[in-house]
Amino acid sequence: MQTRTLGKNGPVVSALGLGCMGMSEFYGSRDDAESIATIHHALDRGLNLLDTADVYGPFINEELVGKALKGRRDQVFLSTKFGIVRDPSDPASRGISGRPEYVRASCDGSLKRLGVDHIDLYYQHRVDPNVPIEETVGAMAELVAAGKVRYLGLSEASAPSIERASKVHRITALQSELSLWTRDPQENGTLALCRQLGIALVAYSPLGRGFLTGAITRPEDFDQDDYRRTSPRFVGENFARNLQLVKQVETMAQEKGCTPAQLALAWVLAQGTDIVPIPGTKRRSRLDENLGALDVELSQDDLAAIERIFPLEAVAGERYTAMGMSHVNK
Repeated sequence: MQTRTLGKNGPVVSALGLGCMGMSEFYGSRDDAESIATIHHALDRGLNLLDTADVYGPFINEELVGKALKGRRDQVFLSTKFGIVRDPSDPASRGISGRPEYVRASCDGSLKRLGVDHIDLYYQHRVDPNVPIEETVGAMAELVAAGKVRYLGLSEASAPSIERASKVHRITALQSELSLWTRDPQENGTLALCRQLGIALVAYSPLGRGFLTGAITRPEDFDQDDYRRTSPRFVGENFARNLQLVKQVETMAQEKGCTPAQLALAWVLAQGTDIVPIPGTKRRSRLDENLGALDVELSQDDLAAIERIFPLEAVAGERYTAMGMSHVNK
């Protein structure tokens, strides 16, 4: 397994991680047995970075990951997150909390559900605009001192927030969306600041929530409970326009002798050795396909060709609804 280092002098992890969210929610039906088998297969292949969060389910994804880890904790670099609060009476609503007491309670809850005595990388999932980030990270730093957490991270934080947080405690990783159709960290200055401060970028949704795999050809492909049915890039004219971009990726992948998913992941990997993509899947076959991206080499000519066939300005639609966009880059 190829490896990468999370931040300056940070922990060494597999060059690809595994996002576990879709095993429990958001992307259609669940199959816990296959999901656990996929996690075990990932560990067998040498992939060690697993990513979850308390909000996924909520809570049940951490419980699933915890079941999969029994007897294999020493093979895993485990990351989870706190900070997004869901209302049981309204599953679609989202709140944000960075209050120190909430940080402490969330960590204890995650440790219990995961069945572990420490979390390797603990992220603030979204920045709370009503709580100074210094207070939130200060509480996170107390968890490190207590031995409950090893490294700290932020997710979808802006450059000013990252800079302020870094003055309180070392930030090892920033988790943000990065893919052929979402390049916010490269455009808004967060990646540049991370490189200045020695912070790794953990790239979630590097396959554009599955769209860049070429497996999605019509909105009807989604299950009724799949949230992509209402996601801006997957509806109406946006879907049709974005599908044309993906078809060009498919053509280039064919020429390179790889799958569209492997080409899309190889592009993310080529953006820097300080970037670790965490594509999500709940199937062993897709995991193997994703790992094949590590063998795809892209020349400068290849990268230039990808930019021509998939210019960022051609992507139709925001990456989240208006509510979701209000919580990113804060």
